[in-house]
Amino acid sequence: MSRLDSMLRRFTAQRDGLNWAADQIAGLPGDVLDLGLGNGRTYDHLREILPERRIRVIDRVLQCHPSCTPPAEDFLEGEAEPMLRRLNELGARIILAHYDFGMGIKADDVAEAARLSPLLARVMRTGGLIVSGQPLVGFEQISGPDTIAPDRYLFYRS
Repeated sequence: MSRLDSMLRRFTAQRDGLNWAADQIAGLPGDVLDLGLGNGRTYDHLREILPERRIRVIDRVLQCHPSCTPPAEDFLEGEAEPMLRRLNELGARIILAHYDFGMGIKADDVAEAARLSPLLARVMRTGGLIVSGQPLVGFEQISGPDTIAPDRYLFYRS
């Protein structure tokens, strides 16, 4: 598979997974967390499909497209570990998280996801959903939409 086809497959899975998760949390209380702002495409999509929800974002630096900049009070800039601790101290309870951290080196990305999983668990509401590009630990893995290959995106319940 070409890198272009792989990217299109990933973006489609990400969109379909987030749309599915948004339907699953309808009527449940809690905020949304986007872990890894990047260019802001996913954040922009979350704003569109969940306009009534507060969407918090964690990333090392703010370098997204200007139209996708989160409000200052919802952007936690810095390394994920201290930002997740801060979010916990703020009392945030997340009903939907999107985990999109990664440098593209699979072994390193998997290790980071495992290391951050317990911190993510502390801010999740019981029964909350996590849509993730990396395997997480300590959560119940569930099936997502049938349109997504099992190895492309992962779905968890807290």
